[in-house]
Amino acid sequence: MTRSLPRGGTLLLAATAGTAIANNYAVQPALGVVAADLHVSPAVIGLVPTAALVGCTIGFALLLPLTDHLSPSRLVGTQLTVLAGALTVAAVAPGAVVLLAAYVLIGAAASVAAQAGNIAGRHAPPGRRGAGVAVVAAGMSAGILLSRLVGGALTGLFGWRRMLLVFAGLALVGAFAAVMLLPRGRPHSDRGYRATLASLPPLLRDVAPLRRAVAAGGLWYFAFTLIWVALALALARPPHSLTPTAIGLYSLAGLLGFTVLPLTGRLTDRYAPHTVITMSVLAAAAGVALLATGLNSPPVTAAGLALFDAGCFAAQAANQSRVIALDPDRSGSLSSVYLVLYFTIGAVGTALAAPLLDAVGWRGTACAAITALLLAVAVTGRPDRHAATERLLRHPCDR
Repeated sequence: MTRSLPRGGTLLLAATAGTAIANNYAVQPALGVVAADLHVSPAVIGLVPTAALVGCTIGFALLLPLTDHLSPSRLVGTQLTVLAGALTVAAVAPGAVVLLAAYVLIGAAASVAAQAGNIAGRHAPPGRRGAGVAVVAAGMSAGILLSRLVGGALTGLFGWRRMLLVFAGLALVGAFAAVMLLPRGRPHSDRGYRATLASLPPLLRDVAPLRRAVAAGGLWYFAFTLIWVALALALARPPHSLTPTAIGLYSLAGLLGFTVLPLTGRLTDRYAPHTVITMSVLAAAAGVALLATGLNSPPVTAAGLALFDAGCFAAQAANQSRVIALDPDRSGSLSSVYLVLYFTIGAVGTALAAPLLDAVGWRGTACAAITALLLAVAVTGRPDRHAATERLLRHPCDR
């Protein structure tokens, strides 16, 4: 039987998830400054967020399944230490090639944020899985949102290189706390790591609820990355011409997502996750509709971002709870399949943001995001038959 986390363990995992995943986004408000410092074009430096997402995808594919094999203290502590090292390399990068390579490693190590959510869900008491995952998701959302604000502010005060060193220090602090406080017992598994990796592709083929979760989650994350990267680029251009610090301030509007996540967890435990997902994604679409009216009014932009981020984060927390519930003993493998494809689709949104903004403008980009969100609602599907799915996962030869 899986033991519960020690007192404060879920909060530590939430803080770990937030400070780790923040490194994929903190540099975004400073992209223009980085491009000028390294003497490269904005198009080249715009690949930094994409490199981080590619790294995250690698981490989800190769490292997330380790939650089914290694103790939380060892796994989380090691990855945060690697993250600190990668951030240090990025901080001293002499050119774009080294910086991009460092960000692939940063993204891979930052995948510990997903491991934190998986650990919280696996070790949650009966009937509290949604709440545990939601608390970690709240930490992750706060990290994503505040990272732009903190990253922009630190860049303005100390420069982008020292900003990265600050985040490296935070990763080391988290590594020490994880080693000291998280469980040291290894999960029971009847298969080796290589066998676990080999079993991942059939999961997507055999488990229909997992396919629906992947399709829906990928679509709203495509919209999320598309909007945030395009927003940063649009606000940096005339007629707005905002500084990195000013652009980072808009992330405060997304704090509504942080406040609604605990409620989302309770609702997910009480009602069907697909109901929470549907309502959340529709709220996100309403937020983008506000953003589509233009960026000239800061209050309207802030309101649109608040709805958009709250909807996306709430939907993601409910969706991850649904994936973990399919088979808690193999939740690392299931989450790996889900998040690899989730972030792959998100990387496409990141890569398309600049060319789409140039081609169709801000309103056209917003309309593309709304279309993706409505498609996510359409493919969310009906409530999953968890019992039947668990029998499939535990006894695949009975099919």
